[in-house]
Amino acid sequence: MAAAAAGPATAQTRFCRSFSDALIDEDPQAALEELTKALEQKPDDAQYYCQRAYCHILLGNYCDAVADAKKSLEFNPYNPTAMLRKGICEYHKKNYAAALETFTEGQKLDSADTDFIVWIKRCQEAQNGKYVDFSWSFNLKRSKCRYDWYQTESQVIITLMIKNVQKNDVNVEFSEKKLSALVKLPAEEDYNLNLRLLHSIIPEQSTFKVLSTKIEIKMKKSEAVRWEKLEGEEEPKPKQFVADVKNLYPSSSLYTRNWDKLVGEIKEEEKNEKLEGDAALNKLFQQIYSDGSDEVKRAMNKSFMESGGTVLSTNWSDVGKRKVEINPPDDMEWKKY
Repeated sequence: MAAAAAGPATAQTRFCRSFSDALIDEDPQAALEELTKALEQKPDDAQYYCQRAYCHILLGNYCDAVADAKKSLEFNPYNPTAMLRKGICEYHKKNYAAALETFTEGQKLDSADTDFIVWIKRCQEAQNGKYVDFSWSFNLKRSKCRYDWYQTESQVIITLMIKNVQKNDVNVEFSEKKLSALVKLPAEEDYNLNLRLLHSIIPEQSTFKVLSTKIEIKMKKSEAVRWEKLEGEEEPKPKQFVADVKNLYPSSSLYTRNWDKLVGEIKEEEKNEKLEGDAALNKLFQQIYSDGSDEVKRAMNKSFMESGGTVLSTNWSDVGKRKVEINPPDDMEWKKY
């Protein structure tokens, strides 16, 4: 009888061990039910709890997901995947301080996993009042091919969430302000990503890498400025007008343009443009950064990153020898939850 009872349990174990993230993506509810049955047979399996936490995340059951992630870490405290899933649940429950602590600990376990960098940045922005709901990343009703992005001082990194593709099936083209990526998928429509970038990049120094779990695209910034968003607007077309007889240039167009006059008008508009609020402040900071020395740039980058965006200093002799503390405006209060 004992041997007969062991048969189904062993089959169940093999079945659940085969439940990769890709299979869970296809039907998280079915995977949840199978993993629950497996845990009845083997209630101390850390991997089963970790996989079931992923099912709960996809289904939006964040309280159940964080409980399973914690249980997984009880049996295996050195599992970075369980740590990542625990942090994601805490983030969606808006426990940003706890999520940030979890992601930071997870990054120590696997410093090569860029997902921790992405989520750490999100937590910092959320603590500064810039919460963005990233639950779309787990919405099965959307395309299975998703992408995310983050930035460093010198690069913008885009991660395509596409698994198990060959390098020969991936084509990425870079231009100064455009990115084009085509991924051939065997069982689905080809994935095509075309972006008009907010700022310019250096195509010759931009690269991509095909990994088993994702495709990582690294674009070299032309200037060390912080991108507020990834994509920019289409550049407006210049107005057409009939020019004076002088200063005309050869053209096959039916219309003629006074290019010298057009350039002069554009420069005058840019000079007289009056920005207000954050736009004016951002332009000022960009001008200071652009005109500043290497020490000024290092000071601005270091103070901004270490203070969570609350301090921007140009004095390298000051910030270069200490950690810049968080210093919110007088009418705001920094709270640790």
